[in-house]
Amino acid sequence: MIKYKEKRLDNGLTILVNRDHASKLAAINILYKVGARNESEERTGFAHLFEHLMFRGTSNVPDFDLPIQLACGENNAFTTNDYTNYYITLPKENIATALWLESDRMCNLDLSDEAIEAEKQVVIEEYKQRYLNQPYGDEQHLLRELCYKHHPYRWPTIGISSEHIERATMEDIRSFYALHYRPSQAILAISADMDEQEMIELATKYFADIEDLGGTIPTIPQEPEQLKARHLVVERDVPATDISIAFHMGDRLSRDFFIGDLASDLLAGGESSRLVNRLIKESGMFSSVNAYITGSLDAGLFIIKGRLMPTTTEEEAIAALWGELNDLKLGNISDYELEKVKNKFEANMLMGEINVMNKAMNLSFYAMTGRIELINEEGDIFRSITREEVMAFASERFTSENSSTLIYRAKQ
Repeated sequence: MIKYKEKRLDNGLTILVNRDHASKLAAINILYKVGARNESEERTGFAHLFEHLMFRGTSNVPDFDLPIQLACGENNAFTTNDYTNYYITLPKENIATALWLESDRMCNLDLSDEAIEAEKQVVIEEYKQRYLNQPYGDEQHLLRELCYKHHPYRWPTIGISSEHIERATMEDIRSFYALHYRPSQAILAISADMDEQEMIELATKYFADIEDLGGTIPTIPQEPEQLKARHLVVERDVPATDISIAFHMGDRLSRDFFIGDLASDLLAGGESSRLVNRLIKESGMFSSVNAYITGSLDAGLFIIKGRLMPTTTEEEAIAALWGELNDLKLGNISDYELEKVKNKFEANMLMGEINVMNKAMNLSFYAMTGRIELINEEGDIFRSITREEVMAFASERFTSENSSTLIYRAKQ
């Protein structure tokens, strides 16, 4: 159970605080409700670019990392399709340093020509190294494009093309910053062994005077129901063929999400899972297998995939993957398997609650979903899922019409 107190400032900033009596460190997490989904098709990669720009410093602090290091802290960030997250851990005595730095870069970020050009080159090089020059680097790009035709989930956080970042103008970048990096689009969470009211007052001191200049966040187009199977075959210079089959499923707040998450763990939750035992150890058809959900805020994907052994044909591999999905439809799930998956989730959840940074991150994330109470309710939801619900989910979602199959073929 994570206890918390909440306050919303007049400028729209949400503040969440949790007292952690066991930790000597303070965790400060600030989540901005901007990810790749908030980009236009002509200007992708901006959310990820800003993850880099936010460490360039401000007119007050030319080097963001140095004050953190002097305060004996660590900091980092990550970007997803739904949000961008920045976090700092440091001794609780230095918490004011972190709050001041975060409030400063919320409104005073260095967006000079020099800073922008430097980070643009870093992001462009990252795109080339991770996606163009890496084996299987464009696989997720292709799968997203195959599955989504309207929703901006059809491109990854790095963007559709590095040219979008290369062509980005100063006006484009400043407009993105003004629209998305402001109090009403942010959630600040703090976890530390401090009085809750003291933490709220400290956060208020540093953030209350930041003006929220407004601006309307564009509506995100939703993906219509898929009514026909999709297939894509590409050939690449890779050592082995990969096959991925993706299915549309419910959004992050739906019960469908939790059932899909449990179903993916039934298939691929560890080295003793069904896929590993049956498709690698017993049949020897694949060298690696996996099943997972994307965990998106809006309607996401359930993906099952495998990397083929040289003796396995594509037809055999696809039939084997579908065979595992059909097994769930038939309800061939033992009580032991179901309990094992639920216990694993509960253990992971409890371990996450021990870490002070995880608490701050989770508070921000669940507040963003609009149902912060889920932070303490998800364990009960997973516990309540029945075999019949998994069967119904499999029958409804794992259909040919709802499938998108990517064959990422190794050149002969």
